[in-house]
Amino acid sequence: MKPLLALLLTTLIASAQQPDLFKAWDQNNDGQLSPQELPEKVRQNFDRVDTDKNGFISKAEHQAVTARNSQNRPKTPRLPENIDAKLDLPYADTENPRQRLDLYLPKAPKTTTPLPVIVFIHGGGWKGGDKASGINNLAPYLASGHYAGVSVGYRLTNEAQWPAQIHDCKAAIRWIKAHAKEYNLDPAKIAVWGTSAGGHLVSFLGTSGDVQSLEGTLGKHLDQNSQVTCVINFFGPENFLTMVRQESTVDRSTADYPEALLLGGRVQDQTAAATEASPVTHVSPGDAPFLTAHGTKDPLVPYAQGQEIDAALKKAGVDSLLITMTNGGHGFRSPELDHRVQQFLDLHLRNIPATISTEPILTEPKK
Repeated sequence: MKPLLALLLTTLIASAQQPDLFKAWDQNNDGQLSPQELPEKVRQNFDRVDTDKNGFISKAEHQAVTARNSQNRPKTPRLPENIDAKLDLPYADTENPRQRLDLYLPKAPKTTTPLPVIVFIHGGGWKGGDKASGINNLAPYLASGHYAGVSVGYRLTNEAQWPAQIHDCKAAIRWIKAHAKEYNLDPAKIAVWGTSAGGHLVSFLGTSGDVQSLEGTLGKHLDQNSQVTCVINFFGPENFLTMVRQESTVDRSTADYPEALLLGGRVQDQTAAATEASPVTHVSPGDAPFLTAHGTKDPLVPYAQGQEIDAALKKAGVDSLLITMTNGGHGFRSPELDHRVQQFLDLHLRNIPATISTEPILTEPKK
């Protein structure tokens, strides 16, 4: 969805919760909206909402857009009672709704010292997904009162190609550090956690914190760095050049598979961009510790991708844990994995010693 259309739809959806908004826009009280009556920022996508092409947006057209898009919007789950949410905070100094983050804070933190932060970055093949889903993963850890949480949105491939996505994520990390004192956060204790495409982005954050050329120039906080403390990578793509040759259910010979849409062309034809966009390319001593969980029967991102990033990190002397999810597909659930993730977070964010098992976990593909 184009940014201006998204803004128009977001505005129209919001108007459903403010019944007088349509009336306020209808300056001549004729029950329909002309382009001139709309706010300038949403006017350019007028034609997309004017479905009967009569030059006006009727109340029915307005309500149809509202209903259709309300059904498609991610539903924010109910927060635990002890968590406070500050939603849609702009991190890049823009009006783009994708360049927002949600901040979650315990109402009764267990300590008065600054809280370590768990940052979640959603998946969706870089072409879908929404930050609203992040609280599903964060809530169990935030409810303890020992952590703050952030869920980050970023531009999708229908709007922008690489490296826009990582520039957004890095800008979000810099925003968190710049606002750490305001929200009582510890800027030196930031874990990043992502699944699938989000796994790729958090892996990139973990390996490229020392690569200034990939930092981008978004936002007001360029005095901050984007380095993170540790990485939780769930089945993320790690090397586009090897993945395109590995067996999967994705046809990577076409021009419209997810990595091709990200790079603006097939990996086979964009080798320089594919190399730069692969987290393994940037592995070096001093990178953040990793916990990678990957299913042996992942049909989309082959298990070998998890093995590759683990091997590259260990070769560079970086702490890396690869947890093999036996029979796991592209997504899985496991109380044992949850326990190991908790240990990993406590170890790197709260300095609580732990011996974290890397024994394979038997699971079944997520249905």
